[in-house]
Amino acid sequence: MSKTPNTFIADVRQGPNDTCLIDLTGYLDAHTASDLEQVIKAAFDGGCRRFVVNFADLDYISSAGLGVFMVFIEDVKRDSGDIKMAAMKDKVFTVFDLLGFQVLFDIFNTVDEAVIAFPDAQ
Repeated sequence: MSKTPNTFIADVRQGPNDTCLIDLTGYLDAHTASDLEQVIKAAFDGGCRRFVVNFADLDYISSAGLGVFMVFIEDVKRDSGDIKMAAMKDKVFTVFDLLGFQVLFDIFNTVDEAVIAFPDAQ
């Protein structure tokens, strides 16, 4: 199945070291941001506090997409968790960089690097 423009998919799976891996695909914008918000909320409500977001297949992100992460970061950190970002394409990283998000979020080259950046699970 080929991807059509403005399609967005967010898949969550259990990762190593007690992490929740969220794989993003397509275009994250004002029209699709609520989809990601629902995915993160469900994982958070289910007990996940160690998020690793895989951007490898994300082609575009808008400020609305970035805002989703801001909605959750305080609650996640308040519960001793974190949201780590990984595998961003250059054009996606540029948006994070221009808005100063690299100060708020740890950004890694690979998902594996992001996973091992968490302390060992208890």
